[in-house]
Amino acid sequence: MAWIARSPDQFGAHIRHLRERANLSQTQLAELAGTRQEMVSIIERGHDGAKLSVLLDLLAALDVDLTLAPRPISAAGDVLAIF
Repeated sequence: MAWIARSPDQFGAHIRHLRERANLSQTQLAELAGTRQEMVSIIERGHDGAKLSVLLDLLAALDVDLTLAPRPISAAGDVLAIF
C-alpha cells in the first residue's frame, strides 16, 4: 500500500500508523533507527525540521521505502485540496 504525505503532519501520521502496525513503541522504533524516543514523538506530531537522515532511518527501521513520484494532473479546483 502507498501513502501520500504532503506535509509534516501527514508524514508523522504515516510513521505513527506504520509503527503501530509493526507493534512497536516509540522507544523501540527509536532504538531500531538509532535515535531518541523524543525525536520519534516530535516527528509523529508533525513538527517540521527533522533531519532527512533521521526520517530515512525511521523508514528503514519500519522496513518501508521512500518513493518520489510526480503528482497526477488534476483540475484547477483540485489544486487547493493538496495544501
